[in-house]
Amino acid sequence: MKPERLDKALAGQSTWSRREVRDWIRQGLVTVDGIPVKSPEQKLDWEQHRVVVAGKELSLRPRLYLMMNKPAGVVSATRDDGCPTVVDLVPPQLRRRGLFPAGRLDKDTTGMMVITDDGALAHRILSPKSHVPKTYLARLDRPVTAEMAERFAAGIPLAGEEGACLPAALETVEETLARVVLWEGMYHQIKRMFAACGARVVELHRVAMGALPLDSGLAPGECRELTPEELVLLQARDEGPSVGKGL
Repeated sequence: MKPERLDKALAGQSTWSRREVRDWIRQGLVTVDGIPVKSPEQKLDWEQHRVVVAGKELSLRPRLYLMMNKPAGVVSATRDDGCPTVVDLVPPQLRRRGLFPAGRLDKDTTGMMVITDDGALAHRILSPKSHVPKTYLARLDRPVTAEMAERFAAGIPLAGEEGACLPAALETVEETLARVVLWEGMYHQIKRMFAACGARVVELHRVAMGALPLDSGLAPGECRELTPEELVLLQARDEGPSVGKGL
């Protein structure tokens, strides 16, 4: 990447304003490679320079990719007047302008979410044409049946304008617990699919996106940065049971 102005780079890496960055520079609180910065116009190379602000080293990166274990009661949005959002849960040291959830989970649904400021990546992992699966565990109010699995594999017609959903995979984990893999993301899709089979979803938890599983070490509400290797797994394609059915 091309070097850019220090004040612009730091403001883009955080929720700070460029005025705040300039004030800290004047106070001698910003160093690059151990040398106090004298001008906010100093050029910064993302890959080569070590930047410290008020004694804390910054991890500079042009794009941010976070995995979060979403808790219940939190909405998948950047802002909401009535409820906390997944972006609100991002710790201060990782916050920056432009963060948004790549996709959504219902307010009462828990599990894996990706929060980023990279719109292109979000499109790749969410578009049905990308064949990136999302895997869930669904607890039902009745036993999982072979008939449900057959109907999921065939594609279930849903009430409303969407029509029939794409084929999905359903596997019995326990008597009332099913693993479901989707290749699309209609509104309340899993709940509506099970409702069409005469069952109600009691709990819903997303456990993987692409080939990347949710980190079992993340407590509800916690997040961490993805590694480069995990970014590859996140975008892993799997054409699944929808091959040959118009996807």
